[in-house]
Amino acid sequence: MEQQRSTSESSQSPRSPPSQRYLSVSVSDPVKLGNGVQGYISYRVITKAYSDFVWLRDRLFWLRDRLFDKYKGIFVPPLPEKSAVEKFRFSAEFIEMRRQALDVFVNRIASHNELQQSEDLRTFLQADEEFPFQSMERLRSQETGIFKKNPADLMQMFKLIEPGLRREDLIGCTVKVSDVVLGKEKPLEESNPEYEKLKHYVFELENHLTEAQKHAYRLLKRHGELGQSLSGFGKAAKLLGACEGQALGKAFDELGAKSETLSIKLQKEAHQLLMNFEEPVKDYVRAVQSIKVTIGERANAFRHQSELAETMKLKEINLDKLMLTRSDRVGEAEQEYKEAKSEEVTRRFETIVRRMNEEIVRFQEQKTQDMRIAFHEFAKGQARLAKSIADAWRSLLPKLEACSDTS
Repeated sequence: MEQQRSTSESSQSPRSPPSQRYLSVSVSDPVKLGNGVQGYISYRVITKAYSDFVWLRDRLFWLRDRLFDKYKGIFVPPLPEKSAVEKFRFSAEFIEMRRQALDVFVNRIASHNELQQSEDLRTFLQADEEFPFQSMERLRSQETGIFKKNPADLMQMFKLIEPGLRREDLIGCTVKVSDVVLGKEKPLEESNPEYEKLKHYVFELENHLTEAQKHAYRLLKRHGELGQSLSGFGKAAKLLGACEGQALGKAFDELGAKSETLSIKLQKEAHQLLMNFEEPVKDYVRAVQSIKVTIGERANAFRHQSELAETMKLKEINLDKLMLTRSDRVGEAEQEYKEAKSEEVTRRFETIVRRMNEEIVRFQEQKTQDMRIAFHEFAKGQARLAKSIADAWRSLLPKLEACSDTS
């Protein structure tokens, strides 16, 4: 067990938060279970605080759902996406990429000041496989209202929510974007310059991260394609060398060998680019989408608070009228006023606001650190690759020049 533990810890993702927490968690040992469309990958979760366990599908979604429902205002880390293409679902590269992303997911929860205190996290880490880790997906399917659905269901809605968007900007829509969020034709909108600034930052950040991730993917794809082309070229150069004289043939053979060596380096660099740059950027795209879901929760809480305040105002006016007319219904109206009065709704909204203010600071600090590491790894990898390519071709020049002099 100790040997297994140390092996897993050594493979922990570089994006995992610093170990300044009382929980140390790592995800390892992916194993395929089931066949065909029913197949999936299970993982072993290793922690110093509790016993190791095998991580099954429902356990993962259960934890995400519970944290999202209980910790409104906190940016619950997003789950890594699954492969939509069947033939890639069980590829070694995708499984390792997902293992790394799951490691980041669990450690972000374990390092969060509030989430690490969650009883649900302890249940996730302690309960045996007999525990009913039923995902809330099925429960949500029986509920109504946009904010009782899976957070992922809100993503389509938030594609419409852009700062400063006007009614006429939405082709085919008859109401403002905020109407979609609040469910009213004349919505009660939170007027807060700092909050508007936050929303603008979030939407702009998503756009820029998405663009960076798109071009990172193109770059790693180019590395991979160039590596394949060099491999084919190397084989062709060796065959060409076999048809030539001794000096030229040997030069062509070395040209082919260098090409094949560079092909391997390019393929390796493409993999490193995927794991250490493109995937971290994509992970932050998902994180921003999680923030947008929290923005939706805040809008919903603000609406409830505003509606309650309006209800209380109407009941107070009604009570004043009845008292002036000395109506027999004064007692009934007073009781209705007391029953309608609730501090819970206001407290819920204020908690979301407080948490969001704290979360955005924490998010920006972590993002700065993670993006610095990702771009540093990117630049270092590109410099290393460029040097390898230059050295390889430069070493061939004297031999090719010698062949030219001989001829």
